[in-house]
Amino acid sequence: MKKGLLFKELFTNISTTGAVTFSSKPLVDKMLSFADFKGAKILVELGGGDGSITKGIVERMDPDAKLLVFEISKNFCDNLEKMFPQKNIEIICDSAENIDKYLGGEKADFILSSLPFSLIPKDIRAQIYRKSKESVTEKGKFIQICYSYLLKYQFADYFSTIKTSFTLKNFPPAFIMICN
Repeated sequence: MKKGLLFKELFTNISTTGAVTFSSKPLVDKMLSFADFKGAKILVELGGGDGSITKGIVERMDPDAKLLVFEISKNFCDNLEKMFPQKNIEIICDSAENIDKYLGGEKADFILSSLPFSLIPKDIRAQIYRKSKESVTEKGKFIQICYSYLLKYQFADYFSTIKTSFTLKNFPPAFIMICN
C-alpha cells in the first residue's frame, strides 16, 4: 500500500487509529530499547498500523521467535501481510481484547502496544489491560506508547511496576510506559 493510501486510512479512521501521523523511527527505537529480544520466543504487537513498530520488532527478534500482530483495520492488515510474509509473523485482523484466543494458553515475553486507549470504550479497554497482564510472562513486559501521562494510573490497576519515559522526537511528543 502506498504511503498516501496509508495516510488516508489513518485519517479516515482516526477514531480507531488515534493518531495524526505514524510513529517516528526515534520513538520506535526508544520504545523497543526497553525490551531485550534475545531469547524471547513469543512477541505480541497491539496496533500494527503502518508497520513501523512491526519492522523494528522484526529487525530485533530472534529467527525462531513468533510475532503476533493485532490490527483491526482490514486495509492495514492487508498491507502488513504484504510487508511481513514470514511464517513466524501472524497478522491478526481482530481486536486486542481477544489476545488470549490466539496465544493458545502460552504467554508472551513482550506485548508492545500503540493502541489509542483514550479512544477505546472503557469496558473494552479494561479487558485489554486485564488480558494483557494475564498474557505476559512473569518476567515479561507490557510496553505502551501513549500521549497522556494520565494513562499510567489506568495501567496501575493491572501492573504493579510502571516506569515511564518521554521523547520529544515524535509528533506529537510521546510517553512510553513500561509495565510488569
